[in-house]
Amino acid sequence: MSDSASSLAHDWRLAAQNAKSWPFEEAKRILNRIDHKTPSKGFVLLETGYGPSGLPHIGTFGEVVRTTMVRHAFQTLSDIPTRLFTFSDDMDGLRKVPDNVPNQEMLRQHLGKPLTQVPDPFEKYESFGHHNNAMLKRFLDSFGFEYEFQSSTECYKSGRFDEFLKLVLVHYDEILAVMLPSLREERRQTYSPFLPICETTGMVLQVPIVSRDIDAATITYREEGTGKLIEVPITGGHCKLQWKADWGMRWRAFDVDYEMSGKDLIDSVKLSSQICRIIGGRAPENLTYELFLDELGQKISKSKGNGLTIDEWLTYAPEESLAYYMYQSPRKAKRLYFDVIPRAVDDYLTFGSKFANQPKEDQVDNPFWHVHGGMSLTAESGLNFGILLNLASVCNADDASVLWGFVTRYQPEASPEATPFLNKLITYAIAYYRDYVKPKKQYRMPTELERQALVDLKTQLAALSATAKAEEIQAIVYQVGKNHNFVELRAWFAALYEVLLGQTEGPRMGSFIELYGIPETIKLIDEKVTEVA
Repeated sequence: MSDSASSLAHDWRLAAQNAKSWPFEEAKRILNRIDHKTPSKGFVLLETGYGPSGLPHIGTFGEVVRTTMVRHAFQTLSDIPTRLFTFSDDMDGLRKVPDNVPNQEMLRQHLGKPLTQVPDPFEKYESFGHHNNAMLKRFLDSFGFEYEFQSSTECYKSGRFDEFLKLVLVHYDEILAVMLPSLREERRQTYSPFLPICETTGMVLQVPIVSRDIDAATITYREEGTGKLIEVPITGGHCKLQWKADWGMRWRAFDVDYEMSGKDLIDSVKLSSQICRIIGGRAPENLTYELFLDELGQKISKSKGNGLTIDEWLTYAPEESLAYYMYQSPRKAKRLYFDVIPRAVDDYLTFGSKFANQPKEDQVDNPFWHVHGGMSLTAESGLNFGILLNLASVCNADDASVLWGFVTRYQPEASPEATPFLNKLITYAIAYYRDYVKPKKQYRMPTELERQALVDLKTQLAALSATAKAEEIQAIVYQVGKNHNFVELRAWFAALYEVLLGQTEGPRMGSFIELYGIPETIKLIDEKVTEVA
């Protein structure tokens, strides 16, 4: 590390001592857990889990990005090495066919088999599990995450888990005592933490265990139909664990220090933590985050494919805005659908615009710092996403050059080369307008009161200099609304949006008119007033 980089790291560490943002609070919990000393394994281990039974979705990504934020906060506070495992439970049996994948009839024929033994319905990878793992890694890699991918199939089959599977066998009765009270009566009759893999069908079996041999490290079950006793090793990938037992065993095997999980897994965390302790481990520090909801307030599901996908978000907004959305209040439930994108982009831009002028003590609590992995950055100056969306809307733009024509007049130093982030925002704004705003646009005729106010606004704007700034324009817009005795100014602005832009919500009009141009705005008002004159 260079002297300047070392000095900057020292400055960040001092600034972070009293940081209150949630990633630093979590990092301090980890430091307290290890008593500010390097663990015997030589590093602090953070883990995220992924169930590849469906295509990766934004909730999956959210867990990784949030855990990465905690990791960066920890690295700011301490020199103790860290690692991040992203674990895929790809040996789990396929329980149902996801709604949003092809070749569903083919998949039904493989229900119950480990995901890495189910053919890929997309016909690109050696299995469905490999396909979904590849999709997850592709996205995480595109974000530049530092992580180590771990496959359940590989860990079981390579023998990496063998030692710890034997511990589960030794403590079999104690684990049953923990698990059975949490199960329905009929499930208790057949429950075992071990799930044999049938050598004939390849299926993951949920069958009662007739006997177990600790010395031989085997279990015996009765084959359905024939009644034949089948003895199988618990090691080498011949069995896997039920997932709560698997989770606790994995924490013990890897010696995980930190893992967050959704609110729906609170009880599972408690049970897995008990199992981890029974086999001699220490459960990790845990943050329980709220679940993402779709537009209707329903939980987002991989199998249903509701809510936004990762690719959909990145079609309409930059990746930084997605990371910012994930940063916000992880313990609060948030709806995740198309309407949240513009607000997330603009909030990210707002925090970025404040960053450079803040003291370091405030920068470390600025979401912009956490989104960018603790780097000291200067946000690129530019226009917000809402303004660009409305510019695209009023211009009916499908070509970035149209918007750039307005932008360069407003901000002469800007160009696709000089301001690449702004260039990306323009591209995203056009895509969002084309696919989401344009189909819903619905202009209405102004009332007589609104028509008179619009004519007055046109007259007032015509008296301004063509280079008038947003604040001066905004003051005139306000005054016109007051002069025409609208019951409330909100109704005046709603009229501007609905009559001029064909939408129910819109931008700060002063800023929009400055960007769009006073002559162009006058022409727009003329067109709408003339339509009913």
